[in-house]
Amino acid sequence: MPIMPVTDSMFLLAETREHPMHVGGLQLFELPDGAGPDYVGEFHRQLLSLADVRPLFRRRPRGPVGTVGQFAWSNDEQLDLEYHVRLSALPSPGRVRELLELTSRLHGYLLDRHRPLWEFTMMEGLQGNRFATYTKVHHSLLDGVSALRLMQSSLSEDPSDLTVQPVWSQRVRTDVFGGRKESADPFDPVRAVQDFLKELRGFGTAATKIVNEAFREQSATLSFQAPRSMFNVAITGARRFAAQGWPLERIKAVCKASGTTMNDVMLAMCSGALRKYLLDLGALPDKPLVAAIPMSLRTDKSFGGNAIGLILCNLATTEAEAADRLATIHDSMLKGKAVYHGMSRLQITALSALPLVPLAIGMIPGMVKVTPPAFNVLISNVPGPRKPLYWNGARMQGVYPLSIPYEGQALNITVTSYAGNLEFGLTGCRRTVPHLQRLLGFLEESLVELEKAVA
Repeated sequence: MPIMPVTDSMFLLAETREHPMHVGGLQLFELPDGAGPDYVGEFHRQLLSLADVRPLFRRRPRGPVGTVGQFAWSNDEQLDLEYHVRLSALPSPGRVRELLELTSRLHGYLLDRHRPLWEFTMMEGLQGNRFATYTKVHHSLLDGVSALRLMQSSLSEDPSDLTVQPVWSQRVRTDVFGGRKESADPFDPVRAVQDFLKELRGFGTAATKIVNEAFREQSATLSFQAPRSMFNVAITGARRFAAQGWPLERIKAVCKASGTTMNDVMLAMCSGALRKYLLDLGALPDKPLVAAIPMSLRTDKSFGGNAIGLILCNLATTEAEAADRLATIHDSMLKGKAVYHGMSRLQITALSALPLVPLAIGMIPGMVKVTPPAFNVLISNVPGPRKPLYWNGARMQGVYPLSIPYEGQALNITVTSYAGNLEFGLTGCRRTVPHLQRLLGFLEESLVELEKAVA
């Protein structure tokens, strides 16, 4: 009976029909040369034959919602693989539009808590000699970094490798990461308690530090300075998803010319796109939007669980010039990182939870209207594989992350890198965020503005 860390169980406790708490990934594959018309169907049948499932993918909550069972896992010894691994066909004409519509619907409904909390769907009938896969896993099992690592572990850099190995399989590839994870030290409960008490002793000092530094640096972004925006409202459970990739060489050129980081430029793209989007709708706040930027605290190559902190960033959406937005974002991110310098993982996690308090309060009906937002939008950047990857001979053309809109946070932007591209996944509440796909065009316009500004 594995006990859940608090960082994992909170995603189960916060979940309702309007607030699904799972993450997902959409992968596009090119059919290999010589693939027959039943390639995807045969592939699906091969996957169903691999019944040796990893323990992580056998886990389900031990008890029903609202009980202490939400703090412990049980193993499903009668896992129904055909339920979890599915095959779907896109409606004609099988464009990316139809793919994103189906993915949006799949991402909008809850996972069954009586079963292990994951699903995998293969989708055939995609134009351009392609097929797609959509993976859906509850956030209590995986964070973004570990989910991407698991996805990579089932793929190969060798196009001639015809190994059919899904993420739920017991066997895990090691070539993508350059080595097998070292075995963990035996659990010592006495040492664990001693380490925890040591962390708590340092927490008071850490809390004093963040408050003092934040008030001393007046330009640093603080919780509850975010304006109210159209994104910070009650949401429904239905989702809309949009995705597109941009060449990394364009982002790197802006980085080099401006002396900023790739993450800064990505955030500046989002800032410019959000500014244009809100101006079009007549909904741009007078104060700059504030983004919450999750940062990985994972120091090993393990799979499973959550290890994240949070930085708040001033997106400078009130600035009309792209260069000014980029400079403000760069400065805000430097100050946010400096505040956490020298803190332990537990201290960073605890202090990062402060801006999340409004999310928890917002789960109470009606509280979103009276609770000020700590931030306006979540923007995550998860590094991905640099080289092209293959699965059963099929080249992966792109991987697009789907994440979680929260009550009071109707839009989530998640970005990952892959084989020379920066892949954007935009997940929004279907009712609250209209014309979500327009943000893709605005992201391109924003990048063009940045390129001109640093030329």
